[in-house]
Amino acid sequence: MEVACISKSTLFFLESLKENNNKEWFESHKAEYKHQQDLIKRFFKQVMLTLRTHDEITDLKVFRIYRDVRFSHDKTPYKRYFACSFKRAKPHLRGGYYLHIEPRNSFLVCGFWAPEKNDIKRIRKEFEVDALEVRSIVNHPEFKHHFGQLKGDELKTAPRGFDKAHPDMDLIKKKQWIVTKEFTDSQILAENFASEVDKAYQAIRPFFDYMSDVLTTDLNGTSLL
Repeated sequence: MEVACISKSTLFFLESLKENNNKEWFESHKAEYKHQQDLIKRFFKQVMLTLRTHDEITDLKVFRIYRDVRFSHDKTPYKRYFACSFKRAKPHLRGGYYLHIEPRNSFLVCGFWAPEKNDIKRIRKEFEVDALEVRSIVNHPEFKHHFGQLKGDELKTAPRGFDKAHPDMDLIKKKQWIVTKEFTDSQILAENFASEVDKAYQAIRPFFDYMSDVLTTDLNGTSLL
């Protein structure tokens, strides 16, 4: 099977769009946009097919290039990147994958970036009781190699009902539990880029497995499904 790769022409198109982010230019280059969209969709699909060899992926979502400017000070009509997400099979599998392609700003994100209120509470309670397992996962050399550390927006202080002095407050006060990995333009243009993305996606699996178990059981380990 032919290996799908990111094309230099895709980066060139995105650079041009950045410099000419207006409807007139975009409409006059609509055919080129459609071509680049087809190329990037082919690449995203290959990533999904590889991901499906070791995870249950139910959906590939390719994000629209059109920006919603209704509530934004930035009124430029088009995004300067291509991006997609891969959805895991809920309710038994939790977490998500995101991939972002942009000149000099390409990256992937994995984790829980918009968890529901009840999920946030359940995760925090788990960490309050015992955070040894999750710390062993995020401190594993393979995890560190790909992602560095666990990230995400967090509260300025302890959530209501939690001890401010709890030793695992750094984990408890988070509102997101995510990891990121950045790529240079040279890396995303390489023939093995899809493979490198998949290596990172495989590296997050111990964290996903742990968090899926947390979110599908109560504090006593009884299944909620």
